[in-house]
Amino acid sequence: MKITAHRGGSSLAPENTLAAFNKAAELGCEWIEIDVQLSIDEVPVVIHDQTVERCTDGSGAVSSMTLDSLKSLDAGLWFGEEFRDERIPTLEETLLLARNTNLNVNIEIKLYRQDDLVLLCEKIKKVIIDLDVEASQILFSSFNIEALKYMQYHQPQIRRGLLVETIPANVLLLLAEIEAYSLHCNYVFLKEQQAKLIKKSGYQLYCYTPNSPQQVSQHWDWGVDMMITDVPQAYINILTYDKFKLINSN
Repeated sequence: MKITAHRGGSSLAPENTLAAFNKAAELGCEWIEIDVQLSIDEVPVVIHDQTVERCTDGSGAVSSMTLDSLKSLDAGLWFGEEFRDERIPTLEETLLLARNTNLNVNIEIKLYRQDDLVLLCEKIKKVIIDLDVEASQILFSSFNIEALKYMQYHQPQIRRGLLVETIPANVLLLLAEIEAYSLHCNYVFLKEQQAKLIKKSGYQLYCYTPNSPQQVSQHWDWGVDMMITDVPQAYINILTYDKFKLINSN
């Protein structure tokens, strides 16, 4: 049973913050999933939404704000008083934390309308190269297949995962086109036949975002390799309980 902490330990700390990533590490997670887009001064920052309203005390589009402006926002107070003054992290800060806490990072390349695909990919690439991050520590994912094609050409050593809501009929062609490592789909719409086809074709299969293990009990039997969840502690608690039962039965 493998899990990824979606936007960090986002049920325990404000999503996509260093606090959430530290929570994931404290829980013993091997992977975190993050969303990366650019500030107006071309710094890769970790935030999901196109605007800052939902998860900070500010307003406006991420792409219209400088890094200093984004850093001036409180990204934690909305979640709870204990997270007051938590800030939007940069990709660089996140990867340094991941290195220090032995976390692997699923970088979702987040593109909204009017965003510059090449510029975003180039800035992400530069941070990874400058920090000399091991390729095995990173997985790129995106709903935008052109972004994955770009990374396939410019950083082929880093694995790529195609994000879809529902699995299209031509999924195997799409995966082959980007020499994908994995397919990431919404667990709600996944069918057993589809799962078995993906696995038979040699790809890893990840599901988002089941927040209760009971929602995907059958999915493991279908061959799903990883659950991307806001509540990794629920899965870890099951693993801990199963190990306890095994030890006490011997």
